[in-house]
Amino acid sequence: MPDRFVRTALVAVLVLLALFVAQPYVTALLFSAETPRAVTARGDLAPAESTTVALFEQASPSVVHVFAQAAARGQALMSLDDEEEGGQGQGSGTQTGTGFVWDAGGHVVTNNHVVQAATRSGGSISVRLSSGEVVGARVVGTAPSYDLAVLQLGRVSKMPPPLAIGTSANLKVGQATYAIGNPFGLDHTLTTGVVSALQRRLPTGEGRELSGVIQTDAAINPGNSGGPLLDSAGRLIGVNTAIFSPSGASAGIGFAVPVDTVNRVVPDLIRSGRVRNPGIGIIAGQEATAARLGIDGVVVLRVLRGSPAASAGLQGVDPSTGEIGDIIVGVGGKPIHRLAELTAALQAAGVGSSVGLTVERDGRTRTVRVTTADVAENRQ
Repeated sequence: MPDRFVRTALVAVLVLLALFVAQPYVTALLFSAETPRAVTARGDLAPAESTTVALFEQASPSVVHVFAQAAARGQALMSLDDEEEGGQGQGSGTQTGTGFVWDAGGHVVTNNHVVQAATRSGGSISVRLSSGEVVGARVVGTAPSYDLAVLQLGRVSKMPPPLAIGTSANLKVGQATYAIGNPFGLDHTLTTGVVSALQRRLPTGEGRELSGVIQTDAAINPGNSGGPLLDSAGRLIGVNTAIFSPSGASAGIGFAVPVDTVNRVVPDLIRSGRVRNPGIGIIAGQEATAARLGIDGVVVLRVLRGSPAASAGLQGVDPSTGEIGDIIVGVGGKPIHRLAELTAALQAAGVGSSVGLTVERDGRTRTVRVTTADVAENRQ
């Protein structure tokens, strides 16, 4: 009796083991989907998804891909933050970036550093539209101090619509942002994020700093430069211009030129090829040297002949003795410590405005009135 029970139990175990081993094969044989499966109804998109899809469909036709070919092979490609140097077209002398249609006249806004090498070398610029059409373009004007450039499209079969313009004056940290561009040459890529900080400062051309810059965590990579940063209404709020990244790829910190600055600079570039630069006609001393001397303010190194500063009686450093003349420590009753703050204050005032400067000389402080004028970009 016990032997019979053992044999029965052993047979049962073997059968179970065989079933266990054969189970995957039996399941695959009986339940394999050898024909296309039925599509499960999804339902409506979530409201946030629908908003993003509509925003992209509305804005993306206005975004273009910019190709700037330097005339001389091997020429170093200039980049504001080295984000695109040697990126697309490495070794070919081609700098690529993004731009967007500004008006119905075929003007395209992009970053100056995207087209700078081609502009300096007399190279060529072409633009690929969202339709795939490639057209030639020429530079209308550049503003290195703002890292902005305006291109004029050649003959286009159908002009894309201009982007809607917003304002950067009332942006809030935390509000949604949308960046459309061509990272790594991948056309019309959308990334999303938020305004992660405001009033950042960013180095630009001519040794200046651009104030009021927007910081966003929307992914910005090589190829995004010059592309639009949009708000949730699909309006332009900034021009993507730089990333902060030791690795060269997006690290969640991108920067955009605020649209209020763009909306002031671009019309000047279209009208005259250069931007009106409010200044008083001085050349400022190096900030590092002033800091070593314990000076808090903008040292007037030299006053230009016939300038508003000269009319107001400002004095620069004595070239024979090296004695410091005037130090600008305030504008409009507000203290300033750096050249970037003086530049921002004068830009806010505009060309032809009367401003009050607080000036120190020989330990004494006084206030002088100066009327701003249009000065060269490397002067103030």
